[in-house]
Amino acid sequence: MTTESYEFITTERRGRVLIVTIERPEVMNALHPPANEELTRVWDEFAADDELWVGILTGSGQRAFSAGNDLKYTAEHGSAGMLSQNGFGGLSHRFDLNKPLIAAVGGVALGGGFEMALACDIIIASGQAIFGLPEPRVGLAALAGGIHRLPRQIGLKNAMGLMLTGRHLGAKEAERLGLVQEITKADELMERALSWADDIIACAPLSVRATKEAALGGLDQPLEEAMAKHFDAFTTLFGSDDFVEGPRAFAEKRKPEWKGH
Repeated sequence: MTTESYEFITTERRGRVLIVTIERPEVMNALHPPANEELTRVWDEFAADDELWVGILTGSGQRAFSAGNDLKYTAEHGSAGMLSQNGFGGLSHRFDLNKPLIAAVGGVALGGGFEMALACDIIIASGQAIFGLPEPRVGLAALAGGIHRLPRQIGLKNAMGLMLTGRHLGAKEAERLGLVQEITKADELMERALSWADDIIACAPLSVRATKEAALGGLDQPLEEAMAKHFDAFTTLFGSDDFVEGPRAFAEKRKPEWKGH
């Protein structure tokens, strides 16, 4: 287990898993441009590291995952740099990352904070988690993907009811709508997120990445077209050692030894 410190975030490697923690509790883990740039760099390094297979994003403390954009900083310094090269938190506009991401949400996930969670593949939340896109209440709009991701994930009417009012969504309601995959106690949040990561790591990494790429890549297409579409990740999978290892391990009644290539 290794840990690396930045100014506004920390990262911790646990085997194949990278845990990224936003460390701005004094502003409920809201992000300003320097924090956005650090997160962009971290996700770039995560994507390029063959030894890392799953990422977990969380916030420091139990009050907040992230309250979104640091509005006080924006009021003082302007909006330049609010979105990094790959969007808010280095995630909202990143569409080439096929490694799975888990959001471990304890407390508030509002605005850009919610949009980062929406950009992840799985959301694990504490019972105190609160979600929402309150941007219209402060004269802004959820332009870091929230306007488009939320209707795709919970349906248009449910999303419009939240987005047009800026209302907050509790953990239980978020689970009912399918946004949250598990609700846990606050002090068990990371443990449960890591358990989900372990379940993912038990699968072949190239299979997982191909599945994510195809599921997202075919989401906006008719079923027949989506099923006929070519995805490079499947070409990589079919030519890999793991494609041979999986059936062989099953036949030999043993756990597969995945290589990721």
